[in-house]
Amino acid sequence: MRMAPVAKLKASLSEYLRHVKAGDEVVVTERGRPIAKLSPITALEISGHLATMASDGRIKLGTGRLGKRFWRLPRPKDSKGRVLRSLLAERDSGR
Repeated sequence: MRMAPVAKLKASLSEYLRHVKAGDEVVVTERGRPIAKLSPITALEISGHLATMASDGRIKLGTGRLGKRFWRLPRPKDSKGRVLRSLLAERDSGR
């Protein structure tokens, strides 16, 4: 387990995230007192989160792998940027 003062964490976030990705935990401190813990997310936590979102109707889980043909299909055109505007509006609304 690594300890990281807030200021050092901010200055070296990428370094600490590499440690977390490798399986280490990082305890964040402020004035020497622990205030937070960064830890890796397990596959079980991810699958549980996805299951919750699916049951809430926020996502629809896939049923299999996408074939190679899918990746060669032409992408839809959005010359007016409607999709981007919609995504940005959704993000700004906090959904």
